[in-house]
Amino acid sequence: MKIYTKKGDAGETSVFGGGPFPKDNVRIDAYGCVDELNSILGCVAVELEEKAAYQILLNIQKELFIVGSELASLNPNEKMQAGFIQPKHTQKLETQVDTWEKSLEPLKNFILPGGSRASALLHLARTVCRRAERRVVTLSHQDEVRSEVLVYLNRLSDWLFVFARYINLQDAKVDV
Repeated sequence: MKIYTKKGDAGETSVFGGGPFPKDNVRIDAYGCVDELNSILGCVAVELEEKAAYQILLNIQKELFIVGSELASLNPNEKMQAGFIQPKHTQKLETQVDTWEKSLEPLKNFILPGGSRASALLHLARTVCRRAERRVVTLSHQDEVRSEVLVYLNRLSDWLFVFARYINLQDAKVDV
């Protein structure tokens, strides 16, 4: 199978169950931002030395692939819907945040993105996550978007912030 199809050469693309859509369509932009976030997390992953942290991040990447797949699907069938992000995924993020925060100094002011390279990239990922969330909100004004997707992306940005701080702690770097 060839990677290029030439079908997008005129600035249009299709999604599962529909299309063509202009490539700047809000749905295409929304799942494109999720894809960009996933790519940044791939950059973070190669910076992580601790296998447990790497595995946690790999699981988030898989979940983002699910989010992107959902956003790129019109009228998904029941089998597809069963594999979509559920409240348990968000709960897992919250549990991890709560665990990490126990080992972190409480914040007294804002911090600058930075510290270790992995932490800086996690802060970049957090900002891209917020953009993806905004794009999904925009999409939700035009098409139905399950609330689980919005909640997950909102919680994920918090997770990325705390994970960046946790990685700085692990790397003996100070938050500025």
